[in-house]
Amino acid sequence: MRKAVTLAAIALTSTLALGAAAPAFAADASPSPSVGQGASSSDSSASLQLSVASGKPGTEVKFTVKAPKGSTALSVSSKALEDVRLSPAGDGTWTGTAKIAKVADGNYGVSLTGTAPDGGKLQATAQLTVKAQTPPPAPVSSLKLSADHGRPGDKIGVTVRTAADVKNAYVASDAFGGRVDLKSDGHGTWTGTAVVAKDVKTGYYGVHAFAGGKEFDTVKFSTEAGGGGKPDVKPVTPLKPGEHKTPKGSVNTGQAPADTVASAVAAEATTHA
Repeated sequence: MRKAVTLAAIALTSTLALGAAAPAFAADASPSPSVGQGASSSDSSASLQLSVASGKPGTEVKFTVKAPKGSTALSVSSKALEDVRLSPAGDGTWTGTAKIAKVADGNYGVSLTGTAPDGGKLQATAQLTVKAQTPPPAPVSSLKLSADHGRPGDKIGVTVRTAADVKNAYVASDAFGGRVDLKSDGHGTWTGTAVVAKDVKTGYYGVHAFAGGKEFDTVKFSTEAGGGGKPDVKPVTPLKPGEHKTPKGSVNTGQAPADTVASAVAAEATTHA
């Protein structure tokens, strides 16, 4: 009986001893997180800055890296960069150069990776836009008329060339009685036919060209009133050689005296009366 009590006491003593030791053991098993495990606070201490935000292939790009002094294995990489060079500049600063590679237009990420003095990972990123293609020059709108003059009823061909995305084009002139709408071929060429107004007067008129609602050019167009191919003023009938007279005291210039011309005009008028 005494022996049993002794064994129970020993067991109890052992249990108490183990219970007292358990908290200490648990503390040893859960040490403070190591900065060498996974990402560390060093991530936020690194930075990457590019000298340009965009460029075309072949453009030189300079960059500056900031990281804790003593950092190692620093590297800058991107699909958009080639010939990357990085060297220390002192006091936790590194500088480098690279060239934009021959890649398609678009936005590319530039990454900085490395190892901090405490063994943690260093990371930083930047953006670079590559514009490989030179944008085409803005299309120059133009206006062309099939003739620069006309009579009432004459048909004048009109051609306007402009950007393919223009929604409408037309010309306007008093010589044509106002606005003349044009038809598009879908590729920036507009054509139509203007008719010289029946009541147009002899003179010069401006032909104004519009594309997308905005005037872009004006050309000069001349008109001669009196259609049907007939001249506005009837020409005087030339005198016959025998009708030429030489006034006294003058040289024979081949021109008839004024009274002779007047008589001829009167006779012509009487004939057509």
